[in-house]
Amino acid sequence: MSFGRPVLILVLSVGLTLVAWSAKAADPTFDQTARYILEIVKAFRTAYVLDVVEHLRESGVVPKEDWQKDSHFLPLPAQFVKSAAAQVNGFEMGLIGLTPLNPANRPKTTAESEALVQLEKNRDVRVLSFVDGDQFKAISADLAIVQSCVDCHNQHPQAPRQNFRRWDVMGGIIVRLNRNASSEGLPLGPEPSKRPVGPIERAVPNPTVPAPWVR
Repeated sequence: MSFGRPVLILVLSVGLTLVAWSAKAADPTFDQTARYILEIVKAFRTAYVLDVVEHLRESGVVPKEDWQKDSHFLPLPAQFVKSAAAQVNGFEMGLIGLTPLNPANRPKTTAESEALVQLEKNRDVRVLSFVDGDQFKAISADLAIVQSCVDCHNQHPQAPRQNFRRWDVMGGIIVRLNRNASSEGLPLGPEPSKRPVGPIERAVPNPTVPAPWVR
């Protein structure tokens, strides 16, 4: 059970990295690339909510904002996505909303806010993509797929909005791609990545024998 979170984060990170790499190699449109990434993020987030959070709820393992304090707590779905996003280099992804519990999840630009408004007004539109400055962005509607999502937001003491219902558009999953990104993929510079060490990497001991290719 304790390996569930890091394994899901690792799988999501690897999947996103492979999509980004293969997409750049094939040089497709930014729109197609962004939509592929959104589909993966949505799939893993939905699986996390249904197959992990809801599955473990009756056993007392529940999502909490301060989930690091107790092994019986899980990250909130938004925290799960942000944790996976921290493992990805080359583009940005995350959850944003007009009335988020975490102020850091507010839209960064006017265009992002307007896209969220359009997604809330028209539920038939599931993805909006647009150019915003030096980035290409795509936002997919983030729905309240289970009642616990609604209850968590509505009952939070700092919630800006407390009248969500199930299947409402609660915000959006966003992907931000740099328009001037190299089509050759990310460089493999001599220095290691500056991103924080992930849970799987922390659990793996340093090898005592050099790999064959460095002998």
